[in-house]
Amino acid sequence: MPQERSSNIRWHEGLVSRSDRQNLLAQRGVTLWMTGLSGAGKSTIACLLERDLIQRGRLCYRLDGDNIRHGLNQNLGFSPEDRTENIRRIGEVARLFTDAGVIVIASFISPYQRDRQAVRQSMPQGDFVEIYIKATLAAAESRDPKGLYKKARAGQITGFTGIDDPYEIPDKAEIVLDTEQLTPEAAAQTVIQYLQARGYFSPAAVDGETSGSDR
Repeated sequence: MPQERSSNIRWHEGLVSRSDRQNLLAQRGVTLWMTGLSGAGKSTIACLLERDLIQRGRLCYRLDGDNIRHGLNQNLGFSPEDRTENIRRIGEVARLFTDAGVIVIASFISPYQRDRQAVRQSMPQGDFVEIYIKATLAAAESRDPKGLYKKARAGQITGFTGIDDPYEIPDKAEIVLDTEQLTPEAAAQTVIQYLQARGYFSPAAVDGETSGSDR
């Protein structure tokens, strides 16, 4: 049954702007959306990137696929519908963190292009940076840190991305990190260089700052 939604709601503007928050943090909020096959290296790079940014004095927060399913999305499975809802919820959390001026590191397989695009479109221009963590299926499967590919090949897991469910490669990713060519440390530094070169480490004016009318 579809859930009934209240129509008696409206957006409440506060007395503090996004620019105020960004000036306080001396940085611009952004969502770094890491997508790729299981075993491609997303979590490893995300952890290194979070550590390196914190060491540079930048406020950031890492959203991890497995961690999110322990709490916020613990009621979701891995059907196409649940995967879409999983990404929708994460996208909303990432959008709020970004509006607060935080650098968000979101590492999720997020296999479907339409779901990633929906998150991008929910944010102002420049707030969403898609990072394709590139690895061939053979390379990802050879790593198999959780033993999931082995279980999928044995039929113990169904609907597994790359085996019996598709992964749609990004066609407009801002950054591509080939983990068969780059070390995790070098990949993290590539992202930092991208942020630095594009002014995310200063509280510059934000393009298309969100308001109640955008909701």
